[in-house]
Amino acid sequence: MSNAIEINDSTFEAEVLTSSIPVVVDFWAPWCGPCRKLGPVLDEVAQELSGKIKVVKINTDDNFKTAKEYSISGLPSLLVFKNGHAVERLVGLMPKSSIVSNIEKHL
Repeated sequence: MSNAIEINDSTFEAEVLTSSIPVVVDFWAPWCGPCRKLGPVLDEVAQELSGKIKVVKINTDDNFKTAKEYSISGLPSLLVFKNGHAVERLVGLMPKSSIVSNIEKHL
């Protein structure tokens, strides 16, 4: 069971830009091996920081508009949004500790 919410181009604004808490957006694709490895790590992060952040996933193959708008060129890419603005960009597979420390800067 995933703790991340699946979103798409049409729900991006409501789920991310107008959120009252910071949002970690996981830009991923089904064919991306590192993306599949990152999924369970993000589920742990979402559970550990529950109530402090929201974690959402957006499939870049199906939601090209949002991926293009935020210049997503490498997968997986994590963008941290706070008050409707991207404040952190993490690209590639990385350890959970690095992800958490980069998110905690914005809490």
